[in-house]
Amino acid sequence: MERSDFKIEICANSVASCIAAREGGADRVELCAGIPEGGTTPSAGMIRCAREAVDIGLNVIIRPRGGDFLYSPGEIKEMLYDIGTAKEHGADGLVFGCLTPEGDVDMRSMSLLMEAAGDIPVTFHRAFDHAMDPFDALEKIVSLGCRRILTSGQKATADLGRGLLSDLVRKAGDRIIIMPGCGVNSSNILRISASTGAREFHFSARKTLESRMVYRNPSATMGNGSEDYSTSVTSADAVRDTIAALLNNHNS
Repeated sequence: MERSDFKIEICANSVASCIAAREGGADRVELCAGIPEGGTTPSAGMIRCAREAVDIGLNVIIRPRGGDFLYSPGEIKEMLYDIGTAKEHGADGLVFGCLTPEGDVDMRSMSLLMEAAGDIPVTFHRAFDHAMDPFDALEKIVSLGCRRILTSGQKATADLGRGLLSDLVRKAGDRIIIMPGCGVNSSNILRISASTGAREFHFSARKTLESRMVYRNPSATMGNGSEDYSTSVTSADAVRDTIAALLNNHNS
């Protein structure tokens, strides 16, 4: 297999992570804020700076909050505005997903968002992993015109979800791309690829960086305080190593 046979998308939580993803050989980034919440919409400033910093694909997540994927009319309106902002600042693709209270794809909300997206490719994100019937959800997402589905196979990690992922790849055919994500790394990407037939992969490849702050006040914390003096950023080496693990093993 050649490098061109695969597409690698990195979940990037900052402009620095976008740059590291590009340096590591990724084809595309999914730009997110709020990683502890599973990814939320980044600011206009982050989108604009990321677009200026890298020339690889830039997909922007449109998710107004953490938690479930059942959105109020006000939240859908916010998402519509965010789609406009992402397009204005150079996004190549958009990432979103909506469900009904019963765990079905919310066709009404998705149709509104798809209309706002226009010609920009859309990935239906891991809201899919909370759908009641994955095969019904697959067909509805195809009918909406989404380009791909990001999924862990409705398990905690894509490695654990290989069975469903394989079935989804087969059912999808050439109608839509099934992109495994969540917990993908250099130790399992070959296994996921070989057992599912997937050709696009999503992972973060992040490392923790210690804060450069010298003065630290332990009595005043932000949030739960566990990350006050560290940041998480994509590692170019980890991206490179994961791609190499996929290619070297396929070619051995």
